[in-house]
Amino acid sequence: MYAWIWRRLPGGVPTKLLCAVALGAVVLWLLFGYVFPWLDDHLGFSGTLWT
Repeated sequence: MYAWIWRRLPGGVPTKLLCAVALGAVVLWLLFGYVFPWLDDHLGFSGTLWT
């Protein structure tokens, strides 16, 4: 999967590296900003490990 993404990114190695880092940052932002909070509401955990 990562090789498929790497081959489709434009430019040479520096440009691909910059695009890959930006793509990873966007994915992390989406996960921590939207997916994980939504998932937390639907799982029913109390939010702490020791209760």
